[in-house]
Amino acid sequence: MSHILIVEDDRDIAELLQRYLTRAGHVTDALGDGREALVFVRARVPDLVILDLMLPSIDGLEVCRALRRAPETRALPIIMLTARSEESDRIVGLELGADDYVTKPFSPSELVARVGALLRRAQRWAESGNAVLSFGPIELDRERHLVTAAGQPVRLTAKEFLLLEYLMQHRGRVLSRDLLLTDVWGYRYTGGTRTVDVHVRRLREKIPVLGAAIDTVKQFGYRLIEAPRGERR
Repeated sequence: MSHILIVEDDRDIAELLQRYLTRAGHVTDALGDGREALVFVRARVPDLVILDLMLPSIDGLEVCRALRRAPETRALPIIMLTARSEESDRIVGLELGADDYVTKPFSPSELVARVGALLRRAQRWAESGNAVLSFGPIELDRERHLVTAAGQPVRLTAKEFLLLEYLMQHRGRVLSRDLLLTDVWGYRYTGGTRTVDVHVRRLREKIPVLGAAIDTVKQFGYRLIEAPRGERR
């Protein structure tokens, strides 16, 4: 049973989230103020935070920044929830360390599924005991939500980060598109498996070494391999 903290100043939305999350088997608390949320978390660290962007006293971005600075909450899963859908807001939130970004209006069932996906990822981290994954010149820092290639930072979206992490964790294994959707996206994505291909293409574009290292298994999925130098698939 996981403890979810909802930081949302709209009481109707907070109550809706509590109802759906409780139904899914989680224990919830809800607060409507950013400063109160930080005090709460310092006293009792939850398993995941759903964090609204626009909050009284301290906004969601500042709360996220404060949580990522503190060692005890550096790896705390955070879903940013906001009515603002501008790309710049999403980028800022993700760069500060939010694990996912959901815009209002949203599907409560989908949000619950995303919560489940992030909790499963956090469990895998705890079991592996390894905060940094390496693959050739690529390093993925789970706690700081950073990726570097040959020492240079690479800007990835939340889903690109999760996909790369999953591939690195399961290197050598052939992973179907359906499995990737279930374990990375956390639910049956309504846009179909094509979204996996799009995200793989973006990873290959942003990190050229992955052009050879992510092997396409025709009509099935992908696997991360140690490809010979200069070879591309």
